[in-house]
Amino acid sequence: MQPNDPTLKSFIETSPECHFPIQNLPFGIFSNLEDPTLRVGVAIGDQVLDLAILADADLLPLPSEIFLSGSLNQFVALGHATWRATRELISHLLRDDNPLLRDDQTLRAAAFLRQDAVTLHLPMEIAGYTDFYSSKEHATNVGSMFRDPENALLPNWLHIPIGYNGRASSVVVSGTALHRPKGQLKLPDVDAPIFAPSRKLDFELETGFLIGQPNALGEPIDINVAEQHIFGMVLLNDWSARDLQQWEYVPLGPFNSKSFGTSISPWVVTMEALEPFRVASPVQQPTPLPYLQQQTDNAYDIALEVTLTPIEDEGKPGSGQTICKTNFKAMYWTMAQQLAHHTVSGCNTKVGDLMGSGTISGSASGAFGSLLELTRNGQKPLILANGMQRGFIQDGDAISMTGWCQGDGYRVGFGQVTGKILPAR
Repeated sequence: MQPNDPTLKSFIETSPECHFPIQNLPFGIFSNLEDPTLRVGVAIGDQVLDLAILADADLLPLPSEIFLSGSLNQFVALGHATWRATRELISHLLRDDNPLLRDDQTLRAAAFLRQDAVTLHLPMEIAGYTDFYSSKEHATNVGSMFRDPENALLPNWLHIPIGYNGRASSVVVSGTALHRPKGQLKLPDVDAPIFAPSRKLDFELETGFLIGQPNALGEPIDINVAEQHIFGMVLLNDWSARDLQQWEYVPLGPFNSKSFGTSISPWVVTMEALEPFRVASPVQQPTPLPYLQQQTDNAYDIALEVTLTPIEDEGKPGSGQTICKTNFKAMYWTMAQQLAHHTVSGCNTKVGDLMGSGTISGSASGAFGSLLELTRNGQKPLILANGMQRGFIQDGDAISMTGWCQGDGYRVGFGQVTGKILPAR
């Protein structure tokens, strides 16, 4: 049976709602109190499987040093065939009808750790970070708010995947708290800008993909092979200071309003695990230029949700409130198109480059992937279950994002990306 077979079962039990069944097997980096060494693991159910232990037991045909390097980069750099073969071997070892690992109690005790007993780290060394702007609904909503609603999309938007280079240095793993950024902001009733903490701090619901197969300088990546260069996907929160952004983004785009922090989920879901959930993307009119024309379906059916936990409810069980539900399949520009466009100039990529999707919004108001849209730039605040209001994020508020692909009796999920906002320094 193939690793994506929906009938596969593991001797590690999982519920139908679990994000990490045997059909997923995402890769990440972990450590624990007994052994602070950063090493590569795979999520299965509520467990983490230590791949260095499997390699030392000669159950994987790679040296254990590959899995003890502190990031996935060294493993990923071995290439697409190695990623696929390793996932297939792990799937075979985890099957409920394979006694090799199932019945070796000593090896199981060494190789498996509970996820709630480990610390998860940034999965890859992020070589570079690019953020795109690929949701037509989001771009239309923002353009309608700040420009003429009849001309919400700028003339280039339907022809080109818009993007900008962000800061790789401030990409952080889920659970990392961030301080409210300071910067210049222009109040509407004064002529000159002021220097102050952001008053309009926002989240952006995104996914990200990580480069596994680089291209050389001057050698574009053809759209028909673009996805072979992608190792996998993560959830991504591109935190945004809207007031800083509105003042600084003309003419060169976001700068301090974005560079203070970008959060990603710790588990990288491979493209192989996502393959059963490939779907057609929205019809593109006008037809893109030839280098952006797709011959296959390159969208993915990924359900996404955002939860806000207000500071007033911190520590209370079940206090998070879902404020957005949407789906990645609505994105106008696909990952293949983004990567083909990114490199068409001859720009090279590196293993570990992170590419953000841009805010993911649907057509309904409850499917908007930012508070900017959900509250109409703060003019129509959300009314929370505790009676409080939110136009934008307050100090102490926490944002959590989750996403999954729904299979027949199982889910291929991403877990969560969470973050809490601390006061400005």
